[in-house]
Amino acid sequence: EAMAIGRSFPEALQKALRSLENRAAPLSWQRPPGDKNELLARCAVPHDGRLAGVHQALRAGATVAEVAAVTSIDPWFIDQIAGIEEHAQRITGAAPPPAATLAAAKAAGFSDAQLGQLTQMSEAQIRQLRRDLGVRPAYLTVDTCAGEFEARTPYLYSAYDMASEVPAGDRPKVIILGSGPNRIGQGIEFDYACVHASFALSEAGYETVMVNCNPETVSTDYDTSGRLYFEPLTLEDVLEVVAAEQAAGPVAGVIVQLGGQTPLGLARSLAAEGVPVVGTSPEAIHLAEDRGEFGAVLAAAGLLAPRSGMATSAAQAQAVADEIGYPVLVRPSYVLGGRGMEIVYDDETLAAYVQRATEISPEHPVLIDRFLDDAIEIDVDALYDGTELYLGGVMEHIEEAGIHSGDSACALPPITLGHEYVALIRESTEAIARGVGVRGLLNVQYALAAGVLYVLEANPRASRTVPFVSKATAVPLAKAAARIMLGATVAQLRAEGMLPASGDGGSLPMDAPIAVKEAVLPFGRFADASGVGVDTVLGPEMRSTGEVMGIDEVFGTAYAKSQAAAYGSLPVKGRAFVSVASKDKRSMIFPVKRLADLGFEIWATSGTGEVLRRNGVRATIVRKHSEGPGPDGEPTIVDRILAGQVDLIVNTPFGGPGQSGPRRDGWEIRTAAVRRGIPCVTTVQGLAAAVQGIEAINRDEVGVRSLQEHAARLRGSGRAGEPGQTGGPG
Repeated sequence: EAMAIGRSFPEALQKALRSLENRAAPLSWQRPPGDKNELLARCAVPHDGRLAGVHQALRAGATVAEVAAVTSIDPWFIDQIAGIEEHAQRITGAAPPPAATLAAAKAAGFSDAQLGQLTQMSEAQIRQLRRDLGVRPAYLTVDTCAGEFEARTPYLYSAYDMASEVPAGDRPKVIILGSGPNRIGQGIEFDYACVHASFALSEAGYETVMVNCNPETVSTDYDTSGRLYFEPLTLEDVLEVVAAEQAAGPVAGVIVQLGGQTPLGLARSLAAEGVPVVGTSPEAIHLAEDRGEFGAVLAAAGLLAPRSGMATSAAQAQAVADEIGYPVLVRPSYVLGGRGMEIVYDDETLAAYVQRATEISPEHPVLIDRFLDDAIEIDVDALYDGTELYLGGVMEHIEEAGIHSGDSACALPPITLGHEYVALIRESTEAIARGVGVRGLLNVQYALAAGVLYVLEANPRASRTVPFVSKATAVPLAKAAARIMLGATVAQLRAEGMLPASGDGGSLPMDAPIAVKEAVLPFGRFADASGVGVDTVLGPEMRSTGEVMGIDEVFGTAYAKSQAAAYGSLPVKGRAFVSVASKDKRSMIFPVKRLADLGFEIWATSGTGEVLRRNGVRATIVRKHSEGPGPDGEPTIVDRILAGQVDLIVNTPFGGPGQSGPRRDGWEIRTAAVRRGIPCVTTVQGLAAAVQGIEAINRDEVGVRSLQEHAARLRGSGRAGEPGQTGGPG
């Protein structure tokens, strides 16, 4: 969701729609509206595009009364949308429109892009026309005193019919671009970084200016920054805020690295308009995102990346996969957040993916990477000032590589990586930071396979793990990053006490507490009318809607806490059902044997049960779903799960969607687990972690300490109060 403020309802509505960062959300005049009756029928059913449908129905000739009759929306609101359409009709074809018409349209909330649609001009041409005609927004203060007293809240919004109320001043200002609308996959973790940056820069003597449109976050509290602009995070709106601030006093720079992908996507356009972007340069940000240029950085540093290729046709995709070798990770080239990614194991599944999930063409190529099976994925957050690297934290993923980092549980400090690997990670991260040209935060994802370290990707921005690392290590990374972006060095921040005087997150003491981040997955929320749920198996496409943190002296206890926070306590007795893919059978023997030793009764399907029995684990064989009930009415495992006879499920998948047999059985098992609310582990690594958690619960080792107490152990008892600041927003 997003929030917008305007002098009229049409203005606020149009600003709110473009704040959503959904191309289909703003009212559009790009195409003819279509048939009136079809549009009215579509509007009768509530859906996410209904507002746009109402507008198109009005364009097609429907009356306000007709739309109100089929939608039951109050006619006043429909009349306001009809008023927007009247403005559009007055400006259609007027190229260039006169100043008065242009000002009236802007006061009704039209963006430069929408005006370009109506006049057959480009957005840049409309922007230049406005500047030439002097049609620029003023920024007004929200009147929190209802006109009774002078309002002093630094809380501003744009309008086109008033005098500006931006206060003048001589203090250098830093403009921080927030993370935009509240949505799954991007939210509080980036807001955390923006808020901490605002606090740190205020303490350093800067006047901080926040631009954001998310009503649910701390960054849009009116007392978080020196000034807040409640505006959409589009190029047009940000440029106008920058211009208004520059007119009121000196601007030291604009920060785009802390708000996630939204402000990062504006970096190059802002720089092209002459806006001073501080921290990592827009060119360096682009270098890290460009596969060819980033590959050259890795090659120059002697770092390895998984073999990869690009295909513009189905036949070419097949050829690239044959050259690289299966399994491969395939994805559309325009993907964000893992959407549309899939791990493919054979020719048939690759062909099905290309046909089903992509619009493969020279304009929309498919990226194909060698998938590193059985690799350990490692997440690193670091700071770089151009000379010195500060390793914020090295996180070891519990699930193997191939699970999206937003869905994978991870531990900090790493629980199985030796000093030599951490040293190699430090060296590699510094080489990437130097080669890219980072100034501030850097997130790098690695995979360790057969003793070889591979670079998966690098992002010169705040990652979603920054709040977790900050709390786990008692170091405010976002605060330090903001200072580095404005010219401070790692050495200077060590001297000030913001960073530890020596060492970093890659050299934590032996007795440092273990922190575990676990993803919150919403599978229980999704089911059809009959109660059938969704598959809980994880993959490269992000599914989590949040995350939790468990912290304790040992890994097992920390993991148990994270599971209790996310899903409820792990079972400590009862029946455990195990059915794993052939590739996982060797790895599952010892964790399952330990479950049996802890008193669990082990149930298994025939193939898994045979391997367990040969290795001395007693397992009761149960029927697969695909086998149906037995001759004497013996129920299948799915029936037993739904009857509440199972307390813990271990089921790992294999292959691609659409495969029958074992994969279909696994889907039925995992969806039954969702329906009954039974813990379901889908990776062998997750099973091993769960076993350690169950052991910790059985030994009654779960204790409670405040975050400040953990921080005091890391940074010295004399500084116990200071690290508590890292537990702020987020």
